[in-house]
This record gives sequence, C-alpha cells and structure tokens, in this order.
Amino acid sequence: MKQVHIVPHMHWDREWYFSTEESRILLVNNIEEIMERLENDPDYPYYVLDGQTSILEDYFAVKPENKERVKKLVQEGKLIVGPWYTQTDEMVVGGESIVRNLLYGLKDSKEFGDPMMIGYLPDSFGQSAQMPQILNGFGIERSMFWRGTSERHGTDRTEFYWKSDDGSKVLVQLLPLGYAIGKYLPEEEEALKERMDKYFSVLDKGANSEHLLVPNGHDQMPIQQNIYPVMEKLKKLYPDRDFFLSKFEEVFEAIEHEDLPEIEGEFLDGKYMRVHRSIFSTRADIKAANTRVENKITNILEPLASIAYKLGFEYHHGLIELIWKEIMKNHAHDSIGCCCSDKVHQEIANRLFLAEEKTDQLIEFYKRKIVDAMETDREDDRLTVFNLLPYERKDVMTTDVITKNGSFRLVDENGEDQEFEVVHSEEIDPGLIDRQIVHYGNYETFMKYKIQWKGKVPAMGYRTLFVVNEERKMTNTIEQKDVVDTNYFTISVNPNGTLKVLDKRTEQHFDQVLLLENGGDDGDEYDYSPLLHEEILYSDSVDAHVEIAQNRYEGTISINYSFDVPEDLESRKRGSLDSKVDVSLHITVPNDKPRIEISCELDNQAKDHRLRAYIPTGLQSSFSVSDNQFGSIKRPVYDEAMDVWEEENWSERPDPIYPMLSFVGLSNDDYGVSVLTNSVREYEIVGEDYDTIAITLFRSVGYIGKAEMIRRPGRPSGIKMPTPDSQMLGKLKLEFAILTHEGTTLEANVGRAAKEYLTPLVAYNKIPYNAMKLNASENRTPLSYTLLQEEEPKAVLSTVKKAENEDALVMRMFNATEGEIETDYQIDGIEEAALVNLNEEMIQELQQKDNTIRVELKPNQVQSIKIK
Repeated sequence: MKQVHIVPHMHWDREWYFSTEESRILLVNNIEEIMERLENDPDYPYYVLDGQTSILEDYFAVKPENKERVKKLVQEGKLIVGPWYTQTDEMVVGGESIVRNLLYGLKDSKEFGDPMMIGYLPDSFGQSAQMPQILNGFGIERSMFWRGTSERHGTDRTEFYWKSDDGSKVLVQLLPLGYAIGKYLPEEEEALKERMDKYFSVLDKGANSEHLLVPNGHDQMPIQQNIYPVMEKLKKLYPDRDFFLSKFEEVFEAIEHEDLPEIEGEFLDGKYMRVHRSIFSTRADIKAANTRVENKITNILEPLASIAYKLGFEYHHGLIELIWKEIMKNHAHDSIGCCCSDKVHQEIANRLFLAEEKTDQLIEFYKRKIVDAMETDREDDRLTVFNLLPYERKDVMTTDVITKNGSFRLVDENGEDQEFEVVHSEEIDPGLIDRQIVHYGNYETFMKYKIQWKGKVPAMGYRTLFVVNEERKMTNTIEQKDVVDTNYFTISVNPNGTLKVLDKRTEQHFDQVLLLENGGDDGDEYDYSPLLHEEILYSDSVDAHVEIAQNRYEGTISINYSFDVPEDLESRKRGSLDSKVDVSLHITVPNDKPRIEISCELDNQAKDHRLRAYIPTGLQSSFSVSDNQFGSIKRPVYDEAMDVWEEENWSERPDPIYPMLSFVGLSNDDYGVSVLTNSVREYEIVGEDYDTIAITLFRSVGYIGKAEMIRRPGRPSGIKMPTPDSQMLGKLKLEFAILTHEGTTLEANVGRAAKEYLTPLVAYNKIPYNAMKLNASENRTPLSYTLLQEEEPKAVLSTVKKAENEDALVMRMFNATEGEIETDYQIDGIEEAALVNLNEEMIQELQQKDNTIRVELKPNQVQSIKIK
C-alpha cells in the first residue's frame, strides 16, 4: 500500500511583494495558531517552521514571553525548527555566507532543542554543485529542494544521492511539484480528487519506494484547521493508499537505501520548473552592494579581527554576527534575486548600507586598536599597512595621509626613506577630524594627501612606516600619455572608448575591449526577455573623451561618453534613439600585474533595456570556467537543450546565462582571459565562435512578473506589479577587472588571482587627533607582525576568523584547481591544530612541527583548520 506522508508546514517569505513588517503581523497570528494546535491536539504530531530561524527572531521581537512555549514544543519534537537562519539563494551568494547561514541557524535552533538536520531549500532558484559538501560540513546528510533538475542529469527519480566533486554526498527527496501541492486541500470530494489525481500521476512515476510526500502548506499559509476531515475524504477516495500526518524525517527514513541513483553537478534546468537563469542581474545595484559587503567581511574584517585577537584584543563575535545576519536577511531567494516590490528593495538596500557601515567602522576600529598600541619611542605619525593574504606581497597601496604640515617623508622602522607618489592633495577643515581642535580656537586647516607607495608587507600581518614632517617638494612622476605601457600590456584607446590591448607575455592582441551591447528588455524582475527582430545596439560609434596618464606604479585611463539608446520599448520599436546612458570608465593598469582594473560609473536615463560589456578573448571555446562556493565549475557555452526546449515544452528557455561569484574565464592550453568581479555576477559567452565574455552591467525592467514572455511562456512569475525603481534610472557604480594569463584558467589558478584582487592592501594613518576618543590599551603590539604564512601558492584562503566557542582561530581554505594540492602553513605561536568541519567540530588532530601544519585538498574541496 502506498504511504502518503502529509507534512504540515508553511513557506515563509519574510518579504516579497509585501514588506517584512507586513508579513510579521501574519507571522505572529500564524505561530499563535500553530502552537495552540500542537499544545491542545495530541493527535496533531508535527509542524515544520520552514527551516529558518529568522522566523523565530521576527516572532520573539513581538512575543518574547513565548520563548518557553516554543522551547517546550521543540524539545517535544512537535515544532520543527532550523537548520538555516534564512532560506538562502545558492547562485549569487558566497560560500562563507552560506556557511554562516547554517552556522547561526543551527546555533539559534539549539537554544530551543534539536534542529531539523535537512538541507531544506524548497524554493531556491537552482542548486549549487557544492551544496552536498557544505551540508556534510555541518553533519547534514539529507537535502530537499524543488527547482533545477531534469532527467538529463542522469535520473528521472525523485529520490537520489547527490555528490560534490570532493566525494561529499546527501540523500535528496525532490519536491517534483514544489512545496505547496497540499496547500488548502479542499473537503469537497470532486475538487480534491481532481487535484490529487493530477499530483499522484507525477509522484508515483518518480518515486523509488512506496512512500510519497504531500507538503501541506504554502506561502504565508496559516495552519489548515480542517486537515482531519480532508484526510478522511482522501482515505475514502483512495482506499489503496494510507494517509497520515508526518514530518520530513520520517520520509527520509523510509526512502533511504543504497541502490538509489547517484548524480552530481549543479541543477539549473528550467524544464519542469522555472529557475530564472537571468535573475542574476536584476537590480544590479543591490547585487553589487552584496558582493562588495561579502568580500569586505571575509577578506578584510575577519582576518584583521583575527590578527587583533592574537595580539590580545577582543574578537567582537556579537558585532560580526550582527553584520552577517543583516546581510543574510537579504540572502533569501526573493530578496537577493530582487524579484520584489520597490518598497522591499528599499529595505534590502538599506540593510546592505547598514551592514557596510558596520563593517567599515569595525575595520577602522581594529586597525586603530592595533596601531595605537604599538611599542615605539618615536613620536611621529604612523602609516601602518595591512596585508590580509597568507603570503608576503610587494604591492602598490593607495591611501590617504593627513597632516598638519605641508610636506613629509615616509621612513620605515629602520629609518630608511620610502619612495611614494602624491596623487592628489586638498585642505580639510579641522572640525572634520576632531571638534575639540576648533573648540579651543584652532582653525588651522589640515592637508590630506592621496599617496601611492610600493613595498613589501608581511604575510597575514602588517608593517609600519613613520610620517616624518619635513619641508620638501612633494612630487610625482605622473605624465600624460598616448598609450599605457606596463610590464604586461601595451594599451591604447579607440575613438569609441574601447581598448586595444597587447598582452606582452602571450603576444595576443585584443581589440574593442569593453564594447557595450544594448538591447531591449521586455522581461521582468525574474527574467530577461528580448524584443523580437530588434537590432541590437553597440557603442562602436560613440565619440569618447579620453585621458591617459602613467606614473612609476601604474597607468590610468579615463573614458567618458554618452551612449544613445531608445527611451523605452515603444521608442525602440520605432528605432528612435531619444535617451542615453552616460558612461564613465576609470581604468587602472598596475605596472607589475597582468590585470586591467575597471571602475565603471553609469548614469542610466532609459527604461526596459539591458546593458552588457564585451571582453573579447580570441579563444574559440566550448566551455567557460567560473567559480561557485569554494571551487570552480565548467559550463558549456551553448546548452544543447536550446535545440529541443520548445518541443519538450520546457518551462523556460535554457539560455547559457550563468552566475559567477568572483571570476569567469575562457582559455586554451596556451593562454586565457578572465573577468574578476567585485560587483556584477552574471555572464554569458557570446560571438559566432563563442570567444567573447559578455558581462551584464544591469537590466532595466518595470514589473515583478509578466506573462507570455518570449523565453518564458505562460503565466507570470511572481505577480504582475509595477516596480519603477527596477528601471535602474540614475547612477550605478560597478567594479571588475580583466586578467590575462598563460595556460588554462584552472592551471593559472584564477581563483587565487581573484582573491588577491578582492583583498587590497589597507592602511591606517595614526595622527594625534580623532573625534572618537579611546583610552590607551594595556596591550603592546609590535611595529610589524605575521600571523600565518603559506609555503606553497596553491590553495585559496576563504577567511580567517575566531572559533565560535573556543579560544582558537579557524582558517578556511579551498582548492579551485583540477588537481590535488598540498601546502604548508607556518602559524605564529601554534600549540594545537585540528581539522574541523564547517560547524567547527573536531574531525581529527593535525600534527604540527616548528609551528607548521600541512593541508591536503582535493579539487573543489574546502577544509577548515582550528588553531590554538
């Protein structure tokens, strides 16, 4: 007899076309009803609280007095909570963000009882290939999701094992019809039978066992109070099936056996359900801000806080957790997908603003605490340079030096002069530095110099320079040029503002680099949709204003032009160029790096269009390589399902538009070209020979959802609701870079190059004035310091942080190449080392010799080391 598990649950979008505060009102009402039913009906066994603890956080903000009621129900196994903090997106959210989502979700769950140990992501728009590894890292061996699978992955079954490249594995119970097939089940027999006949035909076909799952819930759905009469009708209608209230764990216990199919890879097929492959560029301002904040936390803040902790200062777990939770509220699929109403996007953008402000200020605080406590007899101002990568760097740093005097020199701790360039100078009001200065009647201005300095900085540490006031000529070597000529490139600018690049190492020429492509977008916040038969526009005939300069450290190129485009779709159909996008590119080319860094400011004045930048590579490619969480992934430049999607009646066209986190590259055995990003996270490989990387700069649309789109036929996704802010009118700033290298993308370990691009040297300028007063610390810190250093340049450091529950540090690294690697790390003052999982629980002790430990990594494997 077929066993039908009816699982009561609710899917809780904290925000969508409604705000968090609107949903919170319903949440309080719904949880009250759920608890009353669980407390008073002994036959009603379970209720699943959507796998995310942020629901409880929102509830307790209103009803803190009910914590003990919730705790009792969780400990009795009736109310099922966790494991996530929020139900995360998996495509454009970084690996550390997903790890912290589980880390804090499990921590919050355990305050009440045992969490649900299932990787429950019922509505995320696609599944990352690295999720089995991340879930296993928290002891989770089961996973449930809906979107992205089809039989071309190797099975048409709804129960299977899913593997990551490192060998991690989870048992999957697919939700082939979604999480809401049991929503509002009707008592009326005919309606009930009509619905269930349709569902059972799919469930029976996909199941490997006699056990079927019917989730009894939906978005913001209250508990179904009449579930018993409905079940009686089901038993009458289907006497050969057994219906009972259940929980997801009981389904897994029934289906778990060894001969299930085993598949691997990411799931981005839109055959049976929509995955929205072009949602990665909706609201580019929000996507870019999230990228930037994620990178600041993991690449700067946490390693810096770890250095400060090792030097005797407090590691502010509470403040850092507050920042993580601020951005994780944005990481739910609708929120970071940006398929929301304008008022919700305002809330998302504001959370990112607050998170970045907290991050920036905490970074500044840690730098100040370390530098203020330095043991030195010198009374000069200081400029301390921090390198937060695990290897010594000889690099150029651009920073500000503020001084009361008109000129100065820099010397190191041995008194040796350091060369530097003055890029810019300006007077600043003393009240901006410390109001006490002007309070006592001193109105003399300060000078702020933007300088560039190049020197060696220790691995995962810092060195200190002294600012010695001295009357001298503050010079620079900046010259106006016609071309930029560095150790790696010769670059000129075409009249239309595109670059002409010679790569000196590979002797490859690239022309029309950063050509812009513009086409109409008749889509919505979920998906791009082109206009039929439109003529795509290019920036090949614009008249650009160009300025080129170079000093001893780098070349700079300033490019400004207006790109004429249609004002809206109607103008585009008429062929009228009656609006524009103003484009301002500031390009920096370091003298000693194979990298072209682009800061792009756009002022968009048109509606309903998409803007992309082209990076030609000269490489005829069959696949691209980009990164996902803690690894890399190869993707075909053309999806063969494009040839059959209409006849097979796919839910959406499988255009090869893909996400990246920090890079995407094309290569052959001789050379490669990659794009590194600190903002946009969507790309497509285009051109007749698939030789050009197209980076989506932004999409401009005016509705949450539309019906009958060219690439997505049928009903609207979401809801047809105007979202004028998603037209992206106004200014947008983006940062990305172009990297060239010898050999393939993976041989060149572009993941490490991306990490270095995203981890600049940072500095702290100590002067005798600061509006925010601090008492002197009892700690004493050295003028230079190294926390840890790698011996072999192979692994990519993910982050260094303090352990959650011990006086220890956790270092996490991964292998983004195709081969196995091993590397040694020398660590200051190490007493014990252990391999731990992502939840920071012991796996095995590691041997250390002379403060050194060895780490071995399989391809696409992440490992965490706890250091005491």
